[in-house]
Amino acid sequence: MLTPKYILDNFDEIRKKLESRGPFGKLIDEFREVTLREREKLRELEKLRARKNKLSEQFIKDKTDGKETGGLILESKKIGEQIDSLGKDMSAIAALWNTLYASIPNTPHESVPVGSGPEDNVVERVNGRAPDFGFPPEAHWDIGTRLGILDFERAAKITGSRFAVYFGAGALLERALINFMLDIHTKERGFKEVIPPFIVNEASLTCTGNLPKFEEDLFKLELKEYKWYLIPTAEVPLTNIYRNEILDGGILPQRFVAYTPCFRSEAGSYGKDVRGLIRQHQFNKVELMIFSLPEKSFDELEKMTAAAEEVLKRLELAYRVVSLCTTDLGFASAKTYDLEVWMPSRNNYMEISSCSNCTDFQAGRAGIRFRREPKAKPELVHTLNGSGLAVGRTVSAILENYQEKDGSVVIPEALRPYMNGLEKITSA
Repeated sequence: MLTPKYILDNFDEIRKKLESRGPFGKLIDEFREVTLREREKLRELEKLRARKNKLSEQFIKDKTDGKETGGLILESKKIGEQIDSLGKDMSAIAALWNTLYASIPNTPHESVPVGSGPEDNVVERVNGRAPDFGFPPEAHWDIGTRLGILDFERAAKITGSRFAVYFGAGALLERALINFMLDIHTKERGFKEVIPPFIVNEASLTCTGNLPKFEEDLFKLELKEYKWYLIPTAEVPLTNIYRNEILDGGILPQRFVAYTPCFRSEAGSYGKDVRGLIRQHQFNKVELMIFSLPEKSFDELEKMTAAAEEVLKRLELAYRVVSLCTTDLGFASAKTYDLEVWMPSRNNYMEISSCSNCTDFQAGRAGIRFRREPKAKPELVHTLNGSGLAVGRTVSAILENYQEKDGSVVIPEALRPYMNGLEKITSA
């Protein structure tokens, strides 16, 4: 875990690793400077308090002996003022320290490719072939609108941009995919289904690394008595299930899966993917979560990624698995695989899942520990999370990859039992 002591004791190594993620050198330098300043102020405060205590003892003795105490009173008062002033300084330093410490990301695992952008991500494997239509393929938003299964204009009237109304077969397709994914993960992959709260508190978001760095991407509920947020992903409530608990190591790994709606402001998207289902403010997702023994967590990452891949394989969608380079890693991640599905409208791949090992980074913030034996020293668990999959993006991939020349959309064979046997979408 990146404790302050560990950072200072291994400063050059940590700084080098964080610099490989981006411009974090200045941050880590300032953190060390503020940490050392805080320690120096604390030593100064302890000296002043010790001197004040001695003065108090001397005051009692001198007063008992009938000696003059005016000088002691004056000096004690002056030291008290210094202590008050120093206390204010330390409060300001502590606030800055907390902000800096909370802004330090996880360090990348040694297996992560070092890079400066998406072009340095490494394609690990490719599965399936892009469809050859023999006609110009449509984008999913045009297909959905034409078939009457997606309505973006009415959603904008109801709420605003980046929302959608699903009708008929479109709504059924979304629901079918959720059940299809949950069945694969629970019945075949050993994940336990969970329905968590869709609203979380500030502490939960801080533990996962969403706060304070990504506050602008969150939807906050304006309530006088509560500081609550709509979840940006089920990763947040799932990670916090075991917050401040010590687990029996014998129960690990714990594998959870949850379907939830997710809410994001997309503050950093800057007009990217404004059309269609790709970057909505509200979307559905099936999320995978694992609490693992430290020595097993990278094996669990491979299993999680394989579970997400299985959904794409069953749907017979062409995809690739990409190992993200250091600068593309999420804040809490030590290693991430992105699953990218083929999208005909882009003539390229699009992210549909990210599977990440956060090692002990989130567990350290959340106080999630385990014991290997009843009397053993508690250790931090490793946490992993991944999409299994993003449902709206899967809908968009099906609409685009399974479109026919006559304008209909074929339902993937594996999904038909969940669609009441429907083989084609021809209208809502």
